[in-house]
Amino acid sequence: MTGYGRATKAFGSKTITVELRSLNSKFTDIRMKVPSNFREKEHMLRRFIIGKIERGKADLLIEVKSHDGEEGFGLNVPLFKKYHRELTAIADELGGTKDGIIAAILRIPNVVVSEEDDIDEEEWKQIESTINEAISNFMDFRKAEGAAMEKDLRLRVSNISQMLQEIDPFEKGRVTRLRNRLKQNLEEFMGKENVDENRFEQEVLFYLEKIDITEEKVRLAQHCSFFLEQLDAKKTSKGRKLSFIGQEMGREINTLGAKAYSADIQRIVVQMKDDLEKIKEQIANSV
Repeated sequence: MTGYGRATKAFGSKTITVELRSLNSKFTDIRMKVPSNFREKEHMLRRFIIGKIERGKADLLIEVKSHDGEEGFGLNVPLFKKYHRELTAIADELGGTKDGIIAAILRIPNVVVSEEDDIDEEEWKQIESTINEAISNFMDFRKAEGAAMEKDLRLRVSNISQMLQEIDPFEKGRVTRLRNRLKQNLEEFMGKENVDENRFEQEVLFYLEKIDITEEKVRLAQHCSFFLEQLDAKKTSKGRKLSFIGQEMGREINTLGAKAYSADIQRIVVQMKDDLEKIKEQIANSV
């Protein structure tokens, strides 16, 4: 499920910014970007974030910026001089220009390094407070998105339940058409006087049993009811169970289509499938 939360706090001459965002994913994957002197807190942060977001591909960004420019970065002077000496010698040897050598050296890894100070516990407490605020904003974002998603899911399930009721008027007509078609084909093939009515009725009953959709209708109605019950449940993590129920609904709808023997019922089944696909898309975005 997607989500976004951001929080900012002032601490002395510094500004602490925490940003948490997530994208849809079946698994939990946390990527973090934190100041180097807080790296030892990464494992604890990872467990904490996983416990909050439950599932999804999340990015956590923590920035600590100083207002007076003391960002904790330094220049590795010996390494800088070594690169400058060697690059200047190469430029002299090849007769090339020396313009831009300094800028190029500064982009080389480890030339400009961060100064890793010990963890300031007071600063870390402020960072923790900012993280909690960002997570709170993140969860509010998810709740708002979840409410809109729930409204749409209820609408789609209601549509399927309504269309299920619309099938009833077409059931009796398809039985009559099947009986007439079988009798007509049999009379054309064998002749009317050679048709055994008793055997014909047995064959009709056999076909009626094959195309009977009562069980599928009952099960689909139960699945729709169970789906709504899960939406009403107080649990926050419902995605996997709703996905499973959606799969079961799909099986019953497909069987209804296979047994339809009616253009009108097939039309309703197609509309059901359209709503079911929208349900699956929404569930894929949920936790």
